[in-house]
Amino acid sequence: MSQLKNFHHCSTSSMASSASSSASNILLLLALTSYLASIAFAGNFYQDVDITWGDGRAKILNNGKLLTLSLDKPSGSGFQSKKEYLYGKIDMQLKLVPGNSAGTVTAYYLSSQGAAHDEIDFEFLGNLSGDPYIVHTNVYTQGKGNREMRFYLWFDPTKDFHNYSVVWNPRHIVFYVDGTPIREFKNRESAGVPYPKNQPMKVYSSLWNADDWATRGGLVKTDWSKAPFTASFRNFNANGCVRSSATSSCSLANHSWMWQALDSTSLERLRWVQKNYMIYNYCTDVHRFPQGLPPECSMS
Repeated sequence: MSQLKNFHHCSTSSMASSASSSASNILLLLALTSYLASIAFAGNFYQDVDITWGDGRAKILNNGKLLTLSLDKPSGSGFQSKKEYLYGKIDMQLKLVPGNSAGTVTAYYLSSQGAAHDEIDFEFLGNLSGDPYIVHTNVYTQGKGNREMRFYLWFDPTKDFHNYSVVWNPRHIVFYVDGTPIREFKNRESAGVPYPKNQPMKVYSSLWNADDWATRGGLVKTDWSKAPFTASFRNFNANGCVRSSATSSCSLANHSWMWQALDSTSLERLRWVQKNYMIYNYCTDVHRFPQGLPPECSMS
């Protein structure tokens, strides 16, 4: 799990100029996609996950349809999927900690094990009441991360459930919010950039205190008078190649996500999000990489 402590803010002035008719149309499309995503999945947490820590702070409710994680000063909480996957499409609906969530992090990610692990991260960084959440994304390959991109959202993620998805296939890794792509990490192995392809990953989620770095670089601390903090999860759906013992079970013909690419509409929506809501991109942070940006940053 990434804990980036030094964060170079990018200008967000472009957000103020996004009220064009094209942007309005995209927002309407995003709202419709959000609604469709909310009715598309049904999972059962009793069957799909194990609660791994928290001393009762993680709870499965509503006959397995809802899971909540809580954080107070002594401890946070977390869970992991029962199965591990080598490639897949992973969906989860989250409703994030409301109100003053400064210092808290709700993490939702895929990871293998060991020092040379692979990892695909969504992390939701809390903030003071009225300030937006930050969606922090990262990709680790062979134990190395440092590929952070951060975004604001175009809605309040504490008011209702929204769907957060990862598509991981041999072509690329794509992060989605309510069906809208926000980030693509392409397979550039041919150019010497490592890509996750050999290590099966489980799905993990946790709610924990990170007030040494999460909000404004650690300047804003967690207000424990607001505890317990609670995040809610539903509709976990993992459509992937299931790893069991030494084999991976996957009928490729039945998995459209395995060969999925971004079409022109998806690329337009990706560019729109990155133009208007991306607030940090490691590929533009020349101060952080004085010896030169990572090689994938110069590739289209």
